[in-house]
Amino acid sequence: MAVTGKTEAAFRTIGELSAELGVPQHVLRYWETRFPQLRPLQRSGRRRYYRPADVALVRRIHALLQQEGYTIRGVQKLLGARSAPARADAVERGADTDTIAPSPEAVTDLRPALIGIRDRLAQALARDAASVQP
Repeated sequence: MAVTGKTEAAFRTIGELSAELGVPQHVLRYWETRFPQLRPLQRSGRRRYYRPADVALVRRIHALLQQEGYTIRGVQKLLGARSAPARADAVERGADTDTIAPSPEAVTDLRPALIGIRDRLAQALARDAASVQP
């Protein structure tokens, strides 16, 4: 149960989330401009409602910035450059946003490094196996 008296599954207003984290409302609105993954629902009068997935993401961003010492750019890189529409669709479907696959470009960029790691592991295992055999 959260400090607000609401269950973890309840939507939060920007004021409630701001009070819970001790972060000014304008900072939460700024984070929305910096993190495409963070898109709370906006009802009439542009009032924001943070879904449980949004609340979890804001808590993660807050912890990374305040407790872990990351910069905005560092958190952006850590969370990945996932497109806002794809994440918003996934959130609407109730999907866990941390399990959304990275873009094909990101996978292509990582492929050579991963192949190198695989090869070094194979060599290390081969050396280790050779040293154990009589």
